[in-house]
Amino acid sequence: MHDVDADPLDRLAEWRSSGKKTALATVVRTWGSSPRPVGSHLAVCEDGDFAGSVSGGCIEGSVIEAALETIASGDSARLEFGVTNDMAWEVGLACGGTVHVYVESIV
Repeated sequence: MHDVDADPLDRLAEWRSSGKKTALATVVRTWGSSPRPVGSHLAVCEDGDFAGSVSGGCIEGSVIEAALETIASGDSARLEFGVTNDMAWEVGLACGGTVHVYVESIV
């Protein structure tokens, strides 16, 4: 379940205090047009709940998948999303920018 009004860091703290495993995705770099600024967060819980946004919706599914993998493995990930002519309407940024997201397990 996605709570658009929840602060992702507050939600992460709630999940952690209840004993759930979590991950945090953070926009660490952007280039060109990007829907969310550097420092934007998406918190993900082991059960698939999430709060916040790193892109306004266009890459959240892929970031959540990576976050769930990070929760399972404990390994962090650095993701890059952009747009190419071949994938303009697949997972990517139709706005033409590039977004780099760092995903880490929060223990």
